[in-house]
Amino acid sequence: MRPEIAVLDIQGQYRVYTEFYRADAAQKTIILVNGSMATTASFAQTAKNLYPQFNVVLYDQPYAGKSKAHNRHEKMLTKEIEGQILLELIDHFAAEHVLSFSWGGAATLTALAQRPRRIEKAVISSFSPVLNAPMRDYLERGVDYLSSLDGDLVGHLVNNTIGKHLPPLFKRFNYRHVSSLAEHEYGQMHFHINDVLHSDQQCYINAAKKVDVPVLFLNGEWDEYTSATDARLFANHVQHSTFTTLQATGHFLDMEHKAACRDSRDALLGFLKPSHHASRPRYSYVQDYHAVAI
Repeated sequence: MRPEIAVLDIQGQYRVYTEFYRADAAQKTIILVNGSMATTASFAQTAKNLYPQFNVVLYDQPYAGKSKAHNRHEKMLTKEIEGQILLELIDHFAAEHVLSFSWGGAATLTALAQRPRRIEKAVISSFSPVLNAPMRDYLERGVDYLSSLDGDLVGHLVNNTIGKHLPPLFKRFNYRHVSSLAEHEYGQMHFHINDVLHSDQQCYINAAKKVDVPVLFLNGEWDEYTSATDARLFANHVQHSTFTTLQATGHFLDMEHKAACRDSRDALLGFLKPSHHASRPRYSYVQDYHAVAI
């Protein structure tokens, strides 16, 4: 898998690093939306699960990864701005599908509420419309650590909460990544968390009501932070909604172990490409990337 790399100008305001994995036989393109503090590297396993059945697009938000060197970071990005960036990328790459992870679900719902004409199906993973007690505790501690720019504590917090089911190697990558972020990245994360803690959670429901394409909500059985039970509340608001719970896995789904990787791939292809044959090729379980997200 060798991507076509480009840094795209978004309405003269942001520069966004993108990776386009083109598959000659693919008929559809899917764009993947990161969680907060994550980069294109976080989707290494997911991209392998989707390619070459689809052309796959990865990108870094303007404040993160390989995009950050191309932007000034003069203001914080809201979920509405991230949603607009996603809409621009959908048009640029002519994507028919979108898949989000964790905080990326907020921007994705915001974008889908605009009913982009190209999008046919969407997957929203590890996201729910409820700010439950475990998630609130995680976010409130995160606000304290981020306000003091304590990367060490933030790194341990992520690994001990939403990342607690990750393999030890992934936890090491996570810690190394989170503990060494730039000051503006901690600031952006602080902004994200404050938005989640203080905004009306009804905004996610209001956006969901406007979505007019089939959506798969994918959650882990052991994820107490964005639980499968809470995610099912979207059923009352997304007209064409499907729900899948991955057994014996937490927040990070396909990153946590080989069976979860397999089950995640089966769920994605079963929803996006239902005619896909039940047999599966031999898996290569990626273990060289970070996984952070809220």
